[in-house]
Parts: sequence; C-alpha cells; structure tokens
Amino acid sequence: MKTTFSRIFFPAAMILLAALLVVGTSFQLLVKNYLIRESLSDLQTDGQTISRLSSAYFADKAISAQDFYINLTVATQVSGADAVICDATGKLVLCAKQPMGCEHQGLMIDEAYLQEVFETGSVSDVGVIQGLYEESRYVVGVPISDTQTNQPVGLVIVSTPLTQVHTILEKLSDFYLMISVIVVLAAVLVMTFMFRRQSNPLRDMAKVACDFGHGNLDARVSVDERSPLEVQELALAFNNMASSLQQSEYQRQEFVANVSHELKTPMTTISGYVDGMLDGTIPAERQNHYMRLVSQETKRLSRLVRSMLDISRMQDTQRFSEAQLTQFDLCECAGQVLITFEQKIVEKSLAVEVDFPEHNVDTLANQDAITQVFYNLVDNAVKFCPVGGTLSVSIREDGNKIYAGIANTGNTIPPEELPLVFDRFHKLDKSRAENREGWGLGLYIVKTLIGRHGEDISVTSQNDRTEFTFTLPLVN
Repeated sequence: MKTTFSRIFFPAAMILLAALLVVGTSFQLLVKNYLIRESLSDLQTDGQTISRLSSAYFADKAISAQDFYINLTVATQVSGADAVICDATGKLVLCAKQPMGCEHQGLMIDEAYLQEVFETGSVSDVGVIQGLYEESRYVVGVPISDTQTNQPVGLVIVSTPLTQVHTILEKLSDFYLMISVIVVLAAVLVMTFMFRRQSNPLRDMAKVACDFGHGNLDARVSVDERSPLEVQELALAFNNMASSLQQSEYQRQEFVANVSHELKTPMTTISGYVDGMLDGTIPAERQNHYMRLVSQETKRLSRLVRSMLDISRMQDTQRFSEAQLTQFDLCECAGQVLITFEQKIVEKSLAVEVDFPEHNVDTLANQDAITQVFYNLVDNAVKFCPVGGTLSVSIREDGNKIYAGIANTGNTIPPEELPLVFDRFHKLDKSRAENREGWGLGLYIVKTLIGRHGEDISVTSQNDRTEFTFTLPLVN
C-alpha cells in the first residue's frame, strides 16, 4: 500500500529530474552555440588581421620576410589558432607555425572553396581540411587582396580544433551534473522532512481515531499551530465529531439507565403485589385493592412505552412536511386543552387566567402536535401549581410570529436546572411539588415537536412564577 509520501514524492522527483534535464540540455546547447559563434568570430578577426598583414607584405617590399614571419607567428600564438597562406591558385605557400617550411607546402586547396571565399569575402565552416588536419576544426577562409587593384592574390585559412569547445562543454556538463546531484539530494532531504512533518499529525489522528473506536471516548487530537491550515481544520473537525459522539454516547447510556430505572419501579411493584396474592401474604378480601394498584402501574408502564415510541418516531423525521401542516385557530386549540383539565383544576382550586385576542389567531402547523404541546405544558403547570395557585395561558401576536405562554405560580425552578428541564428523564427537585408522577419526558417531547416546526421554546422562573413560551408562524 502506497503512502501519501510515496504518492507525492516520486512524481515530484520525476518532475524535478525532468526539469533539470531540460534545463541542462538547453543550457548546454546555448553555451555550445555561443562558443561556436565566438570561435568563428575570433577566427574571422584573426583571418582579417593576417589577411591585412599579408596584403601589406605583398604590396610593400620594404617589409622583410623575417619581419613578416615574426608578425605572423606572434598573431597566431596570441589567438591560439592555426593559419596557412595560399596563393591565388590555391597552392599552400606558408604555414604560420612553421614559416620557414613545412611538409604541407604545395598542398592545393579545393578550387570550389577558393572561388567561394573570393566571391563572398569570407567563409566560416566546421569540418576537416583534407591533407592538412585529421580532426574536425572550426575553419574561416579570408581572401588576401591587392592593396592597389583590390583583386584577390591569395587566401588565408585560419582554424582551431573542436576539442577546445568540447573541453569547455565537458567541464560545464560535469559541473552542472554535480550541482544537479546536490540539488536533488537537498530536495529529497527537504521534501522528506516536510512530508514527515505534515504526515505525523495524520498518523496521530489515525491513532486517536483507533483509540476512540476502541472505547476511549476522551481521546482527542492535538495539532501544533505550525501545522498546515488544512491539517488544523481536519483536527478541529475530528475533535468536534468526537465530542458530539461522546455526548451522544453519554446520552444513550443515560437514556438506557433512566429507562431501566423507570421500568424497574413499577415492575417491582407489580411483581411484589402479584407474588403476595399468589403466596397468600395478601388476604383475599384485599386482593381487589391491590389488583387496582397493579392495573394503575400497568397503565403507567403503557404510557411510558407510548411516550418512548413517540420520541423514537419524532426523531426519525427532522421537520414536518407541508402535507402534515394545516391552518387552524391557536386560541381554539388552547381552549380545548384547558377544558380537558377542568376536573384537575377544580380539585386544586386553581385560578385560571386566559389572555387571548378577541379575533382568531391562525397558524400553519401540525394541529395534533401543537395539541400535544399544549397538553403537556398545561399538565405540568397544573401538576406543579400549589393548591389555590394561578394557572395562566396567553397568546399574543408580534410581527409574523405567535407567542404562546403557559405559566403557573409556585416554587421557582433553580437557575442551575433551567437549562436541563427539556432533557429526557430530567425531573425537578421534589420541593417543586408533591405529585411526582411522570418520567421527565413531557418537556422533551414538547421541545422536539416545536423544533420539528422550526420554532423555539423557552422557560423563565422567578418571583414564584414559572412560564414556558413557544413560537409559531402567524398566518395573516
């Protein structure tokens, strides 16, 4: 399995080597062309100098042959080139390195080449001069003209071996190769360091993810601030995900524990009563009484299971669809719920305050869900309201929103418990009321139903008054 380092490093290395090869080849070609141009240019200058010197010698007999030979030898030694002089017929008459006579004297130059030099005034070429040199050379031919008639009287051929340019190119190639090796090695070291530095946080994240998967829910990724921004964002996203999963796991464990606790009490009660009737501990004349208690506990279990099923069904869908929404009067809905609590209200001698607008207040919502919301909130308000207390239900309009409030008098909710009242199985302190029926699912269901409408619900509790307020859209 290839690592990220190998997947990126090898293509990058190939690109780097290809770039160095292209740059090196291009540089060598440029240098080679430059050296050839410079060599031919220098030979051209040397040829013209020797041509003028030869023209002066042939035209002015006052210059002795010895002086001419000395000047010719000095000129060729300074330039480092070889020079031969031919007459107008192309016959080699003088060699600059051996002016007193050499074995090549009498050699005939190709007539076509001779005519080309005379006609063009100068010919530059690369090749072998047959009979004179064995290796390829840079060659420049310049005519020697009569100073009086300007007619060609001879030919100067100046040349230099190709080995001089090749030697320079070889040295440049060796130097470039050495520099390239150093650059590649430096790039390998730098890239290895950088990739390892960038991949280490990824390895740490993989290790933390493995630990998290094996049950260590406190495992988190720590990333150096010098790490790339993408790595830091990935680590932050991972930690947020881990925190969310940890919270979900804690909630699941708490949910299971609460369900187990809530089921344990009625089931223990039912089991105890039934065993007592079976073994005769409970006399026959009292069995009807205890059977009614068993029936009540069974109904409590049924309500608990039904509430849990409702919660599970609500969590399957995030929002109500348009087909599930209807337009209805919220005041009428709240009034119908109040009527169902008439008996409980009378039993506790509660004062009921209703603050509704005189006109219909229509909303677009799921009517069954909102009825359930009112029922749970009013049920809580009646349950926690002391005897002779006040129950208040209000509906008001503000802009495009409806604000529905259900309040009751009595002991207030401690500030530290306010954020928890909508949690599953959360029950308030017993000082809030003597009636402790229920399982702490009512307000959780309320918040879930309101949330499925895309609306909000809040609670305030101060000055012996507790009020729950939720919003719904207003239909004008």
